[in-house]
Amino acid sequence: MRILLITLLIFLVGAPPAFAQQDLGPGYTATAFGPMGPPGRDLLQKVALAGLWEGPSGRMALEKSANPKVQEAGRHLIEGHADLDRRTADLARTFNVQLPTQPNEAQQGWLNEMTAAPARSPEFDKIFANRLRAAHGVVYKFLASVRTGTRNTAIRDYAKVCMDTVLDHMTVLEATGLVDFSDTDAIPLALVAQPSTAPSVSLPPRVAVPEPAAQNTSRQQQDHGIPDGLLGLGVVAAAVAGLWLWSSGRSSRKMHP
Repeated sequence: MRILLITLLIFLVGAPPAFAQQDLGPGYTATAFGPMGPPGRDLLQKVALAGLWEGPSGRMALEKSANPKVQEAGRHLIEGHADLDRRTADLARTFNVQLPTQPNEAQQGWLNEMTAAPARSPEFDKIFANRLRAAHGVVYKFLASVRTGTRNTAIRDYAKVCMDTVLDHMTVLEATGLVDFSDTDAIPLALVAQPSTAPSVSLPPRVAVPEPAAQNTSRQQQDHGIPDGLLGLGVVAAAVAGLWLWSSGRSSRKMHP
């Protein structure tokens, strides 16, 4: 018996790591915060990449725009990405993730557009507001998908902070009044919000014709033959009678064995 108990104890102690490994998919590693996989690493790299062009865009807004709302949006971009850059670098060291150091080709193209636009011009303000709002819309959708699916608590908390920051940036960019939501080349997600083109069908209004209470009562009596109240009393009386007969039968058997 002692040997059996020791064997069972060894099995139970050794079982959890084996079970935990079964939850990990391809490309995942076990960490103190939960499984770390491709979506978490992709998140860190994409947020770092965003900071490489959105921070400079914010500084350009302060230098080149005469519009106070564009300048305010620029300040939010600078402050928000300074905070995210610190958080991203810390988590990258924790999870041994390599981060990009240069904007990608598309991001560099947007920076070049803003650089080429004349200072203090409506052209610069429109390019700034629309390119950044388009990028933030795509990033927010990506953040939500990672936040929903990750089992890593550190990545989950980080994604929440990123979503709050991106939503703040979207809000101040929209507050400039310069975002063109009809330009679906610049803001492809605007297609999702477009109203349906299917024609609506109007149904004729229903006309309710109430019946007098007396007629309703009379009709119920005709349909059921007996009013609901009397029917209920009959059921109760039948139940009481049945109990009385049953108890009387038991008493009779006791007296006449």
